[in-house]
Amino acid sequence: MREFNYKKEFQSWKWDISEKYNMGYDCVDKHIQTDKKNKVALFWEDDDGNSDKFTFNDMESLTNKFGNALRNLGFKKGDRFLIRLPNLPEFQISFLGGVKIGAVPIPSSVMFRPHEIEYRIKDSSSKAVITTSKYVKQVNEIKDNCPTLKHIIIVDDAYDDQLAYDELMKNSSRNLEIEPTKKDDMAFFCYTSGTTGNPKGTVHLHRWVAGNDPSVLFWQQAKNDDLLAHTGDLNWIFPLGNGFLYPWRWGISTFIYDGRFNAERWYELIEKYKITNLASVPTAYRLFVTVKDAEKKYDLSSLRHCISAGEPLNPEIIKEWKRRFGLNIFDGIGMTEIMVYLSNIEGMKIKPGSCGKPQPGKICAIVDENGKPVPHGEPGILAVKQTDPGLFKEYWNKPDKTKESFKNGWFLTGDVLYQDEDDYYWFSGRDDDLIMAAGYRISPFEVESAIISHPDVLECAVVASPDKMRGVIVKAFVILHDKNKGSDDLVKDIQEHTKMVAAPYKYPREVEFVEELPKTQSGKIKRKQLRELEKERKIGGK
Repeated sequence: MREFNYKKEFQSWKWDISEKYNMGYDCVDKHIQTDKKNKVALFWEDDDGNSDKFTFNDMESLTNKFGNALRNLGFKKGDRFLIRLPNLPEFQISFLGGVKIGAVPIPSSVMFRPHEIEYRIKDSSSKAVITTSKYVKQVNEIKDNCPTLKHIIIVDDAYDDQLAYDELMKNSSRNLEIEPTKKDDMAFFCYTSGTTGNPKGTVHLHRWVAGNDPSVLFWQQAKNDDLLAHTGDLNWIFPLGNGFLYPWRWGISTFIYDGRFNAERWYELIEKYKITNLASVPTAYRLFVTVKDAEKKYDLSSLRHCISAGEPLNPEIIKEWKRRFGLNIFDGIGMTEIMVYLSNIEGMKIKPGSCGKPQPGKICAIVDENGKPVPHGEPGILAVKQTDPGLFKEYWNKPDKTKESFKNGWFLTGDVLYQDEDDYYWFSGRDDDLIMAAGYRISPFEVESAIISHPDVLECAVVASPDKMRGVIVKAFVILHDKNKGSDDLVKDIQEHTKMVAAPYKYPREVEFVEELPKTQSGKIKRKQLRELEKERKIGGK
């Protein structure tokens, strides 16, 4: 392998994205004209041991059929639909089938509760939801509140007025006229949590996949004969990109698993499928290293490259992984609006705990709230050049929020970082209260709203709290109507209530009953003060 020269690669990188560009064609159809036609695009397995595989040729036919199925339902360019699927092959099929005809898929978590689904359908004016019989219940609860929702497509057993995916596919042609989209046409949304108010629909364009070539080529180090796997769910943007779309653009095979994360199970899967490139989040890596003698129990000789993002990875885990498996974990930082753009790259000097440097093609800076660069070495807001082809276009239906995010030709990420003397970037925190826990970006506002709906809760504040295994966890400071009712049983009840009202991953793993919350003169909760209190308690404020 040729030696990586960061400075040379960074200076020589040039974007070359065709004006006429369709994400679906680029990720599947173009390979049908090459020797990759019969190459496996996707290996799939679930927690019961069922498995399947699909070539690029299979995927061309299946995505064509789904595109025609949507057209037969009246879908046109720009029409939105919600994907509420676990890690099933139908996720890739429906996503790419949609973008091929210019429709706009919106991946969403199967953990979302009815009101979270309702908000996304209404906000996006989605015309359809594709889901399973297991996950349709929550959709049925709110469908009558969503006037734009015309179709519910079920990939297994459909009933009543639901549409059977298999029937739609059976009655659709495998020959599809692909919509002549342009690189700057809307391709898909992902909703992202903010610290206040409702989630924002982050609109990505067809160019997004090609705009993230540096991620798959440099950070992920993907090669033609690799098998790439991400441990996460495809409805989150990190697995969506690095575990699906980026490698498929380059005709590289991927693996997905439909089941809850279990470190030992994943070791078995790496051994069985001979996975070469692993992508995951810090929480999973921390769980991986808790498996005693994993390096002796499993044949992991196929594994050659590992990446991590979602939150900063502890230097201790990076060192332990290297000691036991002989591999580095290359840490990166990204977000829904702009996927991983700062990262450590093989061939660069690794500084454990650092976010690394901008990938070739990615122009970044540390700026103030007005988009003006701050002096070198001082902390500021990490910003990305507004012209970056991997950057989102706008927040759907939220022009004011969009305008706030762009200053002086930069997109302001909200992440606070600084650069050291070697121009490496280091994460300091957020300039807002967003919680990054176990790879999820969690809005305290949404969690607080869920907790306050508990009948015993008067008021609460939610913050990130340091945790040895997970990096940070969600913690709630709660004021009760009756302070005498505080108990371990009530803590559990509040936690279960939160899981029922909001997506389960958002629930507070710790609840502390307090008599008052720190506030500004205008009555705003000082979450920063609570975060600092937690740091002081758990790690001495370091």
